Amino acid sequence: MGIVRTLLIAAVIVSFPLVPHASDDQMDAGRTVTLDYLVENAMSRGLIAGGVVVVGNHNGILYGSARGRRLPTADSAPLNEGTIFDIASLTKVFATTPAVMKLLEAGAISLTDPLTRWFPEFEGSGREDITILNLLTHTSGLDDSALSAGAPMETIIQRAASQKQWRVPGNRFRYADTNFILLGELVARVTGIPLDRFCRDNLYTPLGMTDTMFLPPAERIPFIAPTLGSAHEYLTGVVQDEVARRLGGVAGHAGLFSSAQDLARFARMLLSGGTLDGRRVFSGRVMRQMTAPYFYSNGAVVRGLGWDIYSPYSAPKGDFFSEMSFGHTGYSGSSVWIDPQRDLFVILLTNRLDYRDTRLFNQLRSDISTLAVAVFSSHARNRSAESAQSP
Repeated sequence: MGIVRTLLIAAVIVSFPLVPHASDDQMDAGRTVTLDYLVENAMSRGLIAGGVVVVGNHNGILYGSARGRRLPTADSAPLNEGTIFDIASLTKVFATTPAVMKLLEAGAISLTDPLTRWFPEFEGSGREDITILNLLTHTSGLDDSALSAGAPMETIIQRAASQKQWRVPGNRFRYADTNFILLGELVARVTGIPLDRFCRDNLYTPLGMTDTMFLPPAERIPFIAPTLGSAHEYLTGVVQDEVARRLGGVAGHAGLFSSAQDLARFARMLLSGGTLDGRRVFSGRVMRQMTAPYFYSNGAVVRGLGWDIYSPYSAPKGDFFSEMSFGHTGYSGSSVWIDPQRDLFVILLTNRLDYRDTRLFNQLRSDISTLAVAVFSSHARNRSAESAQSP
């Protein structure tokens, strides 16, 4: 794959500028060939059953393609750009983070609020210095732990408060779902509204995201791509993450379902400074606050609020996205990366089959972003230059 990848990316970067008079149809054909190849190659290797790739900017979708089927069988329905996926940890940045930012914007909470303000269960635990900022940046020092079936939220809080080995908050990055489970519960405690309803009313409905939801109803099942459960059974419309299932399917770290088309609307809003189709969802100040860089682990990790900027999880950044781009990954095979400087986003949603070869899957994420930026950034610059020279 390494040689093929290098030759393919080099060919894409070199070929398009050498065809200044190519028609839009020719350009579109080239994009389809290069990006679809990566998805089809991953399918042939048994990494995924299929996938959807969407590339766009603040104005709309520049490229979209769906390859493969909902299940790895010949009689299964094909995927399309409207197929709904379990987006796993993308829940953190498409539900929990924006919900928390809404509370910050309203002045209901502060990034420096100690955890004990909203979780008195942590009083006397020695963890009183943990703040909302620490939770959003995975610098709380808290770890994940096994979860029993009874009283799941109470169990998570109790175990986090009594964790025997933990790091002082604020300096070291340590990714843990517990941080966002607490943030999802925080939204409910501050507003008195469950996370799913708060996101629906304040984010998805205003943005026209009709495919984005927790707990999909039965009528949506035919449009949902299955995921593999822990017993290798297929789950359709049921969140793959076991902890999220025990929390009732609505959790701050996982549980959200969405389509590439819907996620593209959210990404366009982010690239437009908090507005979409003339409707403002976030202020410019909150947008800047959410994606400002925070440096941790002696500068080896850079995080936004909820969003990843540079860390061991940054595979979807690829080779050409700018230093100020940001994104996130999901265990089920999803990822997104967004670059305000280049005015570009890349969304990848897949039916992941192989959960063991993490390196190969991350290479797929990286390759798709690298090719997308190489093709669409150069194409945009060429078209802009041609337009400027036209009478």
